[in-house]
Amino acid sequence: MQAKDVMTTPVVTVTLDTPVATIAKRLIKRRISAVPVAEADGQVVGIVSEGDLMNRPDAGTQHRRSWWLEFLIGPEDRARDYVRAHGGRARDVMARKVVTVTEDAPLADIAATLEKHRVKRVPVVRKGKLVGIVSRANLLQGLAAWRPKAASVQTDRKIREALLAAMKQADLPMHLVNVVVSGGFVRIYGSIDTEVQRQAARVAVENTAGVKALEDNLVIMPELVRAAYGGV
Repeated sequence: MQAKDVMTTPVVTVTLDTPVATIAKRLIKRRISAVPVAEADGQVVGIVSEGDLMNRPDAGTQHRRSWWLEFLIGPEDRARDYVRAHGGRARDVMARKVVTVTEDAPLADIAATLEKHRVKRVPVVRKGKLVGIVSRANLLQGLAAWRPKAASVQTDRKIREALLAAMKQADLPMHLVNVVVSGGFVRIYGSIDTEVQRQAARVAVENTAGVKALEDNLVIMPELVRAAYGGV
C-alpha cells in the first residue's frame, strides 16, 4: 500500500497570516493534532501542531528553560523563542522544516520517516503541491485493511532457503538450529538461548510463503550449559 491509499484528503490548511486562536479552534473542531501552512498555490511552507501552541503566556502555559539551557542558547534563539511564544499568526509559531512524502511512497517508508524525524504526521505532495496528509492513525488504518497476497506455490527447497535466511536475519544461533521442510510442513530442530528466539523462529515461519504447518522442536539451552560451552 502507498500514501495515496490511506492519506486524508482534502487537507485542512491555514495560511501564513491565520491567527493562532483560529488555528487552535480549527484543531479542536476538526479533531486533528496539526495543520499544514500552505501558500495560495498549494505549496507547503510550514506546519503547526498542538505542541507549537503549548508554550504561550496568553494561555498560561509558558514554561521557562532550566538555567543551564539558558546559559547555552544565544540571542537569536531567545528572539526566536519570543516570537513563537508571543506571535499571533501561523508564520510566527509554525515549524518551517516540513518533511513531506509523495503519493507513491510505501507505508513502510512513511513509518520510517515518522520515526526518523519524530513527527506524528507527514504532508503528501504532488509536484510540490499539497494533496493529502498521512498520520500515524492513517498508517494503522492501512495496516488493519491490509491483506496478504495469496501464497504462491513454493518448493520445499525454496521454503527452507527463505526460512534459513530469515532466521539468520533474526540472529538465531544457526550453527545449532536446523530446518527440515517436507510437503510444505516445517520442522525446526536445535538449541536456542531464549524464548524470544523461539518467537523469532515462529514469526519467520509465519512470514514465509508456502508453509502449511510448523512443528517446533527447539530446546532452550540452560544457562549453565551455555556457560560451560563458553556461551555457544
